[in-house]
Amino acid sequence: MKRIIGDELALTVRALALGTALLLGGLATGCSTESGGQSTPSAEMQRNRLKIAEAMFQERCKTAGEKIYRTVENVERIFLMKIRPERDNFSDQFALDDPYGRDFGGAAYIKSFLRGFFAANYRTPEVPRPNTPPHLGYQYVEAIDPQDGKRYQYRGRIEEPWKYDKSFLKGYSRFVIDKTLASDLSPQFGITYDDISTHEEREYWIAGSSLKVIDLKTNEIMAERIGYMIDPGQGNTSGGRSPWLLAADHACPSFSSRHGFASQPLQTENFIEKILKPSKAK
Repeated sequence: MKRIIGDELALTVRALALGTALLLGGLATGCSTESGGQSTPSAEMQRNRLKIAEAMFQERCKTAGEKIYRTVENVERIFLMKIRPERDNFSDQFALDDPYGRDFGGAAYIKSFLRGFFAANYRTPEVPRPNTPPHLGYQYVEAIDPQDGKRYQYRGRIEEPWKYDKSFLKGYSRFVIDKTLASDLSPQFGITYDDISTHEEREYWIAGSSLKVIDLKTNEIMAERIGYMIDPGQGNTSGGRSPWLLAADHACPSFSSRHGFASQPLQTENFIEKILKPSKAK
């Protein structure tokens, strides 16, 4: 995806980049030397680099946000065109695996869209939680299993294992999914995501994301959310720091005012329910 930076911003970025290059050239005065003989960036170089990154990030944020073109009521089935990976990427600078869109991974990602998942895992009488959007979930979710390439249908239910396994405490219940081969009749609506970062953006620890709802019968894009995040530490991993994890605190649209990474799980389902409104029938 090509992006055009305004003339004023482009001049600023070029000027800052030139200043950084000049500083890089003056290692004797602009860098400190560690005992091993390797140079480390000076504080001024780091400040200039961050200025470039922040200017680029603010420009990207002008195109970020949600665009909803059409909504549908009483949706029972959806198709997940991609499954998010099991392992999260918290530090790989150039892996285009959409750190902005980080959510549950693998089977948990599928579960998060199913009817009953939110109630089973997030609602308790003792600790009531906000329920906006409603997190109703869908009766059926379909996805292609990357292991065998086949399309499966998933349905959620509450299981009470204590009734047949005495090793569980009486009253214990859990949310599980049943998996069967899908029929030839596939869902009309699909959900997909893409990492839209450029190499230049990743050089400055900026990640871009696209989340789409698609009518698979017409190929119409019904809605899209564009988001960006930036690591103000510019990849610093000292003290066990995780760049992309902390970048969630600096995102547009924002996940939350604090600890944005804690609000990333369920964010995909949050957006999808605004467009594909689940049926309320149990």
